Amino acid sequence: MKYLVIISTLFVIGSLFGWILELFFRRFISQKKWMNPGFLTGPYLPIYGFGITILYGVSNIPLGLESQILDVLIRIIIIGVGMTLIEFIAGLIFIKGFKIKLWDYSNRKGNIMGIICPIFSVAWLAVGSLYYFFLNTLLVQGISWISDNLIYTYFVGAVIGAILVDFSYSVHLATKLKEFSELQNLRFEEFKKEFKRRVNEIRNKI
Repeated sequence: MKYLVIISTLFVIGSLFGWILELFFRRFISQKKWMNPGFLTGPYLPIYGFGITILYGVSNIPLGLESQILDVLIRIIIIGVGMTLIEFIAGLIFIKGFKIKLWDYSNRKGNIMGIICPIFSVAWLAVGSLYYFFLNTLLVQGISWISDNLIYTYFVGAVIGAILVDFSYSVHLATKLKEFSELQNLRFEEFKKEFKRRVNEIRNKI
């Protein structure tokens, strides 16, 4: 039970803070405007929730290596590969399943299907390394404290419930929007504009 609470808490923390990170990234770097960066309606990005869960696991699972340097090196490599793999799987699911491009690296060198590219893989590696060296210990202590306080477990459960409802609703709408051929294979920003324009029409059909 305690392990489930820890994983759930990590997922919620990653989803919420990932949304905040992307919000400011799009406002000041990529889009230059305030916009909801997520596929979901609420302020959470599950891909970051899965990401921080992997970071936590890789950082704390014993590898049984005698060399401390080799231990750290292997963990960092696994973190970089794992984060890139999550990005690829998530992007592939939305492109193949919903014909939506959540992000597009097609103009980046060495990209694969516009979903992943070397420069962002290096960025994820750097972020994962920062987590491992500076945040993991603090997070382990904080999560241990939260898992021993029942009131916080109710909060975590409520947030996960909201994410699941939001995800189901958003997937349902995205599936309905697939009926419009002109909305297929759009970049996410373009899709969201059309999404807002047609959402009332879709709701009337549900």
